[in-house]
Amino acid sequence: MAGFSRNVLSSSSIVAVLFFLLLSFSEARDHLVGGKTDSWKIPSSESDSLNRWAEKSRFLIGDSLVWKYDGKTDSVLQVSKRDYVTCNTSSPIAVHNDGNTKIELTHSGAYYFISGAKGHCEQGQKLIVVTLSENNMRRFMGAPAPSPTEFDGPAMAPTSNSATLKAGLIMAFGVLIGFLF
Repeated sequence: MAGFSRNVLSSSSIVAVLFFLLLSFSEARDHLVGGKTDSWKIPSSESDSLNRWAEKSRFLIGDSLVWKYDGKTDSVLQVSKRDYVTCNTSSPIAVHNDGNTKIELTHSGAYYFISGAKGHCEQGQKLIVVTLSENNMRRFMGAPAPSPTEFDGPAMAPTSNSATLKAGLIMAFGVLIGFLF
C-alpha cells in the first residue's frame, strides 16, 4: 500500500505542475519594459540597452508592453523599421506620451519603438520587440529568444489564436489526468 500512496502522490504532483504550466502558457502577460519603472531612458552603456532586456524575454500575441516614464519630458513612438534605424520621429505609427503606456502585441513579428524626446533615439533610447506566433513559440521553447537586433524577416502570420492554444492545452491536460487516474 505504501508504494501505491507514493505513486498517487507523485501523480498529483505531476498534475499540479502541468496545471501551473497550462495557466502560464495560456494567459497573456504584461511586460514592464526593461523590468523596472525607470527603464525608458538613454542607456548608460550597450549592456544597459533595452534590446538586451528584450533578447532575454519571450513575447507572445496577446501580451502587452508597459512603459513607466515622465510623460512631460518623453514619449514612446511606435515606428517602422526604417524610422527605427534612422531615428526618424516625424511619421510614427503611434504616439504615446501619458507616462504610463500599455501596448498590446496583436500580431507576430517585430515591433519598433523609439523615444520622442529630441536626440534620445540617437543616443540609444529605442527598443525592438519580436512577438512569436503560437506555432513559433512551440518551436522556440527551450531555445534562446530571437535577437531583436538581428530580426529582419517578414512578420509571420499567426496560424491560430490564443483560444485555440488554450483549448489544446486543456484537452491535453484532461487526457493526462484520465491516463494518471
